[in-house]
Amino acid sequence: MNDMSRRTQASDRVVRPLPDETLRVRGVRSGPFGVLDIGSTKIACLIGRAESDGRLRALGFGWQKSRGIKSGGIVDLDEAEKAIRAAVGTAEEQADIRLKSVYVNLSCGQPESRLFNVQWPVDGRAVTADDIKRVVREARLRAMSEGRATIHVLPLNFSTDETVGVSDPRGLFCDTLTAQLHVVDAGNTALRTLSACLSRCELDIAALVSAPMAAGLASLVDDERELGATVVDMGGGTTSLAVFGEGQLLHTAHVPIGGIHVTNDIARGFSTSVAHAERLKALYGNCQGSPDDERELLPVPQVGEAEHQIAKIPRSMLISIIRPRLEEIFEMVKDRMDTAGLGSAAGSRVVLTGGASQLGGVRELAAQILERNVRLGRPGGLIGLPDSATSANFATLVGLLAFASGDGQTMQDINFETERNGGWLRGVVDFLKNRV
Repeated sequence: MNDMSRRTQASDRVVRPLPDETLRVRGVRSGPFGVLDIGSTKIACLIGRAESDGRLRALGFGWQKSRGIKSGGIVDLDEAEKAIRAAVGTAEEQADIRLKSVYVNLSCGQPESRLFNVQWPVDGRAVTADDIKRVVREARLRAMSEGRATIHVLPLNFSTDETVGVSDPRGLFCDTLTAQLHVVDAGNTALRTLSACLSRCELDIAALVSAPMAAGLASLVDDERELGATVVDMGGGTTSLAVFGEGQLLHTAHVPIGGIHVTNDIARGFSTSVAHAERLKALYGNCQGSPDDERELLPVPQVGEAEHQIAKIPRSMLISIIRPRLEEIFEMVKDRMDTAGLGSAAGSRVVLTGGASQLGGVRELAAQILERNVRLGRPGGLIGLPDSATSANFATLVGLLAFASGDGQTMQDINFETERNGGWLRGVVDFLKNRV
């Protein structure tokens, strides 16, 4: 069955559509939900639901090697459509569910993260949900800039007059309500291309979710989110980071370098194919040397040479190519962390996730450059996920499902989108149509 026909044929079967309304159990939406991770190296789809005890269960899973994607953005609509259809079709067949919409990771459009402080007059009465909605709307208006669309407006904390550190001010009396809000936005044209590609796949966007935020939801434990930790998601085309503290997402940033760049460096340095460079990286790659590296010779077929013309290259040369690129990545991550200006709120702990974090010696190198405690993170807490999808490079996918069920969403009982008369997606689509 070819890629284009897989999802089309799935539509011919009798399958259960996703419900328009979802139940809430102790703040958890039950689903089922469909989530889609569109990355530079893979495209993966997961369908799952929340059980009565709040745990997440996978119902269907599918993934494909990325095509038509570069640095998280779509560069070839036809190729990207084929890969997305194939991944979604596999997940639909396993779950026996036809997806109408999906939660999608945001890694395109050069996402940016900013903090806003908004004051709102209350005039001595009790704070209501409408006051909080108005504060969020004011932050949206302040964040609007030409050519960009707001994705997340996350209330971090509130102050009621002189009382600070209020997590939910509803019912409290004050003259002035002050809120600190975290805003994430991205470029309009990249979002329009993403929306157009998913429309060709007969899918709507339920919500866009910051990719490092999703990785953090899957990889961090509760204490790390509360005390402060930074997730560094080392993807194929980009490396992104998300700073959590006091249970909230405080900051996100992106670095335009990832595991693909390491592979390309190897291919150029050894004059070999990209496919063989990836194999060398996966089997023998490391960023920490050992005394035996000079003596261990690796077979490296040369581009354009006959098949039997295979060079023998010491493993130390492979390490000498990998390490400088990873040092560059972590130096750029350190710069992003330092310029965020969060200080102690960011904590002293870093959690590495993503495919490139699985290279040998990465943890030690990151600890040396970032000057923080570092551990390797893997997605956990999801029942029924295949073993092949439990590695660090599927953290964003698992985190997307956690977000869809309500994790990481502030004040879930307040609908911050009512003023848009149609929800998040229609608001973004209308904004893009009118502005671009």
